[in-house]
Amino acid sequence: MNNPSTDWKMQMKNENNAVMSQTKVRKDEKLLLQKKESKRNLIEILMGSIVKPMIGDNLTTIGSNIAGLFFIMETLRRYFPRQLKNTIQELLVNAIQRIPFFKKCSDKTLAFFSPYAQIGFREIEEYKYNYAYSAIKTYLGAQVNSQVKNLKGSQMRGRKSLDFKRDDDKVEDEFEGVKILWEVLKSTDGVKMCRLTFHRSNWEIVTGSYLTYVVEEGKSIEEKKKKVKLFMNNPSPNWKMQTMNLWSSIDFEHPATFDTMAMDPKKKDEIISDLLGFSNGEEYYKKIGKAWKRGYLLHGPPGTGKSTMIAAMANLMSYSIYDLELTSIGNNWELKKLLLATSSKSIIVIEDIDCSLDLTGEREVKEEESSAEIKKEKKKKEDESSAEKNKEKKKKEDESSAEKKKNAVTLSGLLNFIDGLWSACGQERILVFTTNHLGKLDQALIRRGRMDMHIELSYCRFEAFKILAKNYLNLDSHVLFRKIESLLEETNITPADVAENLMVKDGECDVDGSLKRLILVLEEMKLNQNSNEQQKDVVNQV
Repeated sequence: MNNPSTDWKMQMKNENNAVMSQTKVRKDEKLLLQKKESKRNLIEILMGSIVKPMIGDNLTTIGSNIAGLFFIMETLRRYFPRQLKNTIQELLVNAIQRIPFFKKCSDKTLAFFSPYAQIGFREIEEYKYNYAYSAIKTYLGAQVNSQVKNLKGSQMRGRKSLDFKRDDDKVEDEFEGVKILWEVLKSTDGVKMCRLTFHRSNWEIVTGSYLTYVVEEGKSIEEKKKKVKLFMNNPSPNWKMQTMNLWSSIDFEHPATFDTMAMDPKKKDEIISDLLGFSNGEEYYKKIGKAWKRGYLLHGPPGTGKSTMIAAMANLMSYSIYDLELTSIGNNWELKKLLLATSSKSIIVIEDIDCSLDLTGEREVKEEESSAEIKKEKKKKEDESSAEKNKEKKKKEDESSAEKKKNAVTLSGLLNFIDGLWSACGQERILVFTTNHLGKLDQALIRRGRMDMHIELSYCRFEAFKILAKNYLNLDSHVLFRKIESLLEETNITPADVAENLMVKDGECDVDGSLKRLILVLEEMKLNQNSNEQQKDVVNQV
């Protein structure tokens, strides 16, 4: 039987122990609170004295916003369904990452700890066109299958079938068991790039055999579906910082060929042989130590087929055309920049070059200045006052002329463009100049080595007429050909005028009618030309 006094003592002892335990807990809690308070005070001191002066009052706002976001995320974790919770959490995380401070920190952190590597292929790299970018873009566009959701379709001239390309910003690929992600990007300032993301452990495979395969496959597809392009340079005031804004392009669909060109067959064969020899001459140009380029000067009266010759060259060689408008270029530096932005296997064309620039050279300028000085001295002796006025006027004119020269393409800049050090920045290029007035061009511009082949496109003679008759009337011979041959030898008429008269319009006349109409035109032109020559003789005698 238990003693009541003993039980009471035990009860009192337990109660005392409980009170002491509670007291100890309270002391520990108080000590912990004091430590937290000390830390909080220290943080506030640091924030107030160091961080706040560096960042500003925005830190409080940022902290409050982040605390609110974390509270929302915790609420989602407890009370929302799993699928909806994951979606909203992803949106919230993206919202946090959009804050500039955290975006910068997260990008650096991910870059440091991420097991993935990235390689970017820009369209323009160091002012030069990046051929790897074009090949990769073609390869990615060709990855078409039934699982792809976004496609774009097109049809080339002369083909019945449609061409489909993949139109996704992100493309997943696999090579030898390695998974790879491609992204096709275009920034707000116009920079185009293909970015490759892969695991670092697959570095050797991706940078070796995979990228080699992608580029070669892309080039192979490009060769099969190659399109000739016509480029035109944008006016320099509209240029942006990126080089891709220098040129605009469209598909080149001119049907001209050497078979349909109205010119002497022997001259035509000579030009074709020269072009084909150039395209196959890479090793030869290396051997002789010259840049792989060739210049052609096309000269002759208007309407003799200079532009048609350029189109026939492009179609024969499958070279794109860069139509260079010199009057829209500000200075020699911009001219060099345009040259660097052109691709290989191209024809750079400057049409009517005698109208595009003052190409008489600096020598005539110096002669004019010298002559002006002599006249000024004479004028000064005759009338001092008048000479002073002329001096002021000439000073203003010289300043205006100097300013124009400073902001314009010069002859020396053009010479460096076609035959200087910069002309070697690129391979397999053809340069074509056209002019209606050969005598206006400076000889330094058109000498051999710069314009390697001079091609005169003159008036239509009988051999060229037969080609036009075959093209327009499907005729190889006719009883009226003898009469036409005789008139063509005595009359200067361009192939364009002959073609216009041979063209059957809305079934107005048959073959005989077309030929007779041409004969009437030739006879009228012959009379006019003879009359003009007689008038010139009379003037010369007077």
